[in-house]
Amino acid sequence: MKIARYAALALLAGGIALAGPLVGPAQAQERMRVSHQLPPAHHIAKLVESWAADIEQRSGGKIKVEVLGAAQAFKPEQNHPAVARGQVEAAMAVNFQWGNTIPEMNVVTIPYFMTDLDRIRKFPGSEAAKLLESKLLEKGVRNVAWLYTTRQSIFTSSGKPLVKLDDFKGVKIRGLNKLVDAGLVAAGAAPASMPGSEVYQALQTKVIDAGLTDVSAAYSRKFFEVQEFGTVAPFFTVYFHLYVNPGWFDKLAPDLQKAIQEASAKAEQDSIAVTEKAAEDAIVQLKEKGMKLHIQSAEEAKTFSATMQPPVMDAFKASSPEAGKLIDLVNKL
Repeated sequence: MKIARYAALALLAGGIALAGPLVGPAQAQERMRVSHQLPPAHHIAKLVESWAADIEQRSGGKIKVEVLGAAQAFKPEQNHPAVARGQVEAAMAVNFQWGNTIPEMNVVTIPYFMTDLDRIRKFPGSEAAKLLESKLLEKGVRNVAWLYTTRQSIFTSSGKPLVKLDDFKGVKIRGLNKLVDAGLVAAGAAPASMPGSEVYQALQTKVIDAGLTDVSAAYSRKFFEVQEFGTVAPFFTVYFHLYVNPGWFDKLAPDLQKAIQEASAKAEQDSIAVTEKAAEDAIVQLKEKGMKLHIQSAEEAKTFSATMQPPVMDAFKASSPEAGKLIDLVNKL
């Protein structure tokens, strides 16, 4: 009888060993799906992949992060409702995609206002960032990271370069949104807002005369094939930001919340070096492709700012009761 009992126990132990270790509730994996619109080659898309791996490592494998890039899960405008409703746990958006929903999110795109690198470094965790995060929470999402994406814009053109303000008069140029376009109008240009993905064709077919985009995007979208000149300028700053479903996040164990927060803080800092390097590389690559580039000087930037910033600043302050307070907070950075 004892021999039979020992044999049965041995078989049971062997079965458990074959099945793998028992997983208790504390070891169960949390699923974290992250939707975004960027193609895999984009420098911020690569950073998100590193952020995801960092979360998994810091959580000891308790959080499994699945990145759904290139709009494979949701279109850009669908990400916010998808996260708020709990269809996915997290997503990433560009700040100006919030449009009129959260007008305060346009603060970083005011021409020549927040393009100083020191100010950019201080933004995450600042009172200015916290004000925006409170607005996001009101819309049903909790922000976890501000990923600096660009401060180097490029005005592209053919026939003649856009170097002086007078060069913009009568030029049909790709705009960004109603707010930022006010600065282009002040310079005499005729902006037409359109997604970045449509600009190449619009330039190729002469629907517009000039392009406006991030200098890295000008290379990745091959603007050099349809535009001869480019003026690189610190026109505005853009952030992609990561946010999560608050209900999902609040139910996580404290150590898992900490893993996400620490990985996010690291990604915020990493984005600065990554983005600056991407811009430097793009300038070299555009030149190698034959585009004639002009790098805007500090004096030229000052002249452009004096014309383009005031109408945008006035419109921004009129867009929200808290816009003026936000401007003051950014000025303290």
